[in-house]
Amino acid sequence: MPASESLKALIARFPDHDKNGTYVNLDREKIETIEALVADLHKGGRETVLGLIDMLVEPGKGDDIKPHAALHLLAVHVTGVGDDRARADFARAVASQIGTARPKGVRKYLIQELQVAGGREVAAALGRALLDPDVCDDAARALAAIGDGAADQLLAALPRVQGKSRLSVIKKLAVLRCKKAADVFREALRDADADIRIAGAWGIARILDAAAVDAMLKAADARGHWERINTSDACLALAEGLRAAGRKADAVRIWTHLRKTRTDRSDAHVREAARRGLEAAT
Repeated sequence: MPASESLKALIARFPDHDKNGTYVNLDREKIETIEALVADLHKGGRETVLGLIDMLVEPGKGDDIKPHAALHLLAVHVTGVGDDRARADFARAVASQIGTARPKGVRKYLIQELQVAGGREVAAALGRALLDPDVCDDAARALAAIGDGAADQLLAALPRVQGKSRLSVIKKLAVLRCKKAADVFREALRDADADIRIAGAWGIARILDAAAVDAMLKAADARGHWERINTSDACLALAEGLRAAGRKADAVRIWTHLRKTRTDRSDAHVREAARRGLEAAT
């Protein structure tokens, strides 16, 4: 929706940004002016949100610093006024534009604002955005920040994404400690891509999948130096989590294996962590 002349006039009243294009270290007068302007923007509802979005341009293609800042400040504002309906309405308006033909840089920015103000009401829109390689990682980050309804969207998208997009989805499933992704994480341990294998290991560690202990240890033993370090660290995290969850025997099995097999100088921190774990368990 094209920005109205009244909206353009309101944005023009925003104080000028500094030479770096930011609004930091403002004096009290400028802060009060901005707060009043954002309150006025809030009154405009969906039409104002869409108008602000229409004022955004592809990075490097023009000066949109004021509407750019205004949209972010509005996102912050609607999360702090105690009106969840207003927040959700703002988020829906923003989400309606992330699947359009707008420039990639604009769509990425809109998704970042959903990370600030979005909730379950925009999970499906972000799920669709996961299928766009240009914004998949941004959408995955936003879903992980929202949490509610995120795991189902990530799981649904996983069979349809590849490469870096697939890695982003698996990482965020791990962040969410998605137990329904246990098979995904175990399968990832056998992937041809080292980053996918590492992400799978951390997923197993975060959901405390005791049934995957043997697969974890095998994966940690069989790979190159960098992957070995990362997967060994994931094994340590899994052991500590299992111990805390009352599965001491599984934790001891991990620590014992790591203490015996990590003999290289570069593995000193793993041996030491395993030693401390075994001492605490006895």
